[in-house]
Amino acid sequence: MSYKFFPLLALLPCLILADDQDAGHDSRPNVLFIMSDDHAAHGVSAYGGRLAEIAPTPTIDRLANEGALFKNAFCTNAICSPSRACVLTGQYNHTNGAFDLSGRVSPGKQTLAIEFGKAGYHTAMIGKWHLKDEPADFHFYSVLAGQGTYFDPQFRIRGEKKWGKNTIKYEGQHSTDAITDITLNWLKKEWDQEKPFFLMHHYKAPHDYFENAPRYEDFLKDVAIPEPATLWKRDERWGSLATRGHRDELIPHIGTSNGARNPRRNYLIDLPPRFPAEFPSDFNPDKHSDEENTRLAYNAYLKKFLRCVRGIDDNLARLFKHLEESGQLDNTLIIYTGDQGFMLGEHDFQDKRWMYEESQRMPLLIRYPKSIKAGTIIDSCVENVDFAPTMLDMAGLKIPSSMQGQSFKEQLETGKEPSDWKQAAYYRYWMHMAHHDNPAHIGIRTKTHKLIYFYACNYDGGYQTPPAWELYDLVKDPHETVNLYDDPAHAALVTSLKKELAETRKRVGDDGSHYPKAEQVVQEFWDYDAKDREKAAKISKHFLKRRKAELAAGKRHINTYEGQTNDGFPQE
Repeated sequence: MSYKFFPLLALLPCLILADDQDAGHDSRPNVLFIMSDDHAAHGVSAYGGRLAEIAPTPTIDRLANEGALFKNAFCTNAICSPSRACVLTGQYNHTNGAFDLSGRVSPGKQTLAIEFGKAGYHTAMIGKWHLKDEPADFHFYSVLAGQGTYFDPQFRIRGEKKWGKNTIKYEGQHSTDAITDITLNWLKKEWDQEKPFFLMHHYKAPHDYFENAPRYEDFLKDVAIPEPATLWKRDERWGSLATRGHRDELIPHIGTSNGARNPRRNYLIDLPPRFPAEFPSDFNPDKHSDEENTRLAYNAYLKKFLRCVRGIDDNLARLFKHLEESGQLDNTLIIYTGDQGFMLGEHDFQDKRWMYEESQRMPLLIRYPKSIKAGTIIDSCVENVDFAPTMLDMAGLKIPSSMQGQSFKEQLETGKEPSDWKQAAYYRYWMHMAHHDNPAHIGIRTKTHKLIYFYACNYDGGYQTPPAWELYDLVKDPHETVNLYDDPAHAALVTSLKKELAETRKRVGDDGSHYPKAEQVVQEFWDYDAKDREKAAKISKHFLKRRKAELAAGKRHINTYEGQTNDGFPQE
């Protein structure tokens, strides 16, 4: 008798465990991570910016209304590939190795896909990938080649040929529509519904040059887009030697512009040939004032950008409708973000890359009604390296030790910031003067202040522009118009924040060993005493002479990395 019952008793723990696993499986959330390219927080109406009334985003706003909105979510490097690598690995760029647009995350290191896959999730990556190597650690992928095209997009898929050779083209379609179609098809026909899913759904839009679907051409057609005050006026206390030059001589050459300020690259040059319908039929910049030209270029820029955003919002409505109709909406952790922010005319800058607020800040809205209270507002400083551990934690999975980010699951569930949560976000932009004329810089952003150090050289310590420091009080001066670094009243704060920046670099492991010649420059101008400033002024004059020679030679695309192993970057 004991012989007969012993095997049954031995099996009971296994049966109970299997039953528990089934129960756990049923309760585990799907995870839908949505990322749009260059969608700034102030381009989402839930954030209440100047564009909220004329260009609402009701579908994206739904996530905030029914979930959580983060006021202080930041990227650690405001450029496409590095930001995506941070999200995928939970690591800072000096750890994951994706410093710039050459960045890649190879199979075996695509941590989120690996961890969700090991836990029994069905994983998929759809849309813009932009990380060079095959997304092979996902069970399914259909990704744009590089930046991809807005129309007739071609996607790389898994197949018998080598990576990159198996493709499918969506003739006659806009990329935003095609990406949504692929995701819907995967959810309806390919997702193994015995498993929860982990799906990264990435739009190309609204990356420049902002080619919207034709059905949106009339949207905002006769609307004058609200302008930021800093589009026109640069307070004489704004910026530094790094962004203005010794005697403002570098204002035309630092940061690409909306109007004609930057003679090398501006929207007044780039947009009329691409979007002639956005300009007068007889448009000739020589017949208009600088103000008129800037306003024309700014409105063309913003209208195309916002039309691309409208396409995203409408497509997400399609996606959310399917989740609702299939009974999956409330069992899906939905995260919406951009890979960084974007300058929408502020300081007369285009693109991103800057540590300035509009570029560093990311939209972050998260819905999961089972544990996140509707209308939650979170103001703690979170970074994109924190996204991966949070997703794993929300799914009840172990966070691997390789991840440097922290989970903010507790904040989502309670709406409160833990006492031991970090008080500053770290930032480093490495691509010195590449593409959009942004000097290399590092810094920290607290809830109240921002310290930026433009060390201003390339990886090899060369092609220098003048180094300088900037400090902004984000409470009194949210648009960052007055640099307080040299204000005697803020000397103690400068000392404190510089110490905190040095400690943060240690904490995250950015010790300068990756590019020691650049680190020598970082250390050389750290104190920024009278001798350092004198040398910075000389560098400013030297760079102006060099830039004028480049422009005289007709160079619009300038390689700042000549003579290095990493000699230039791929298409943006």
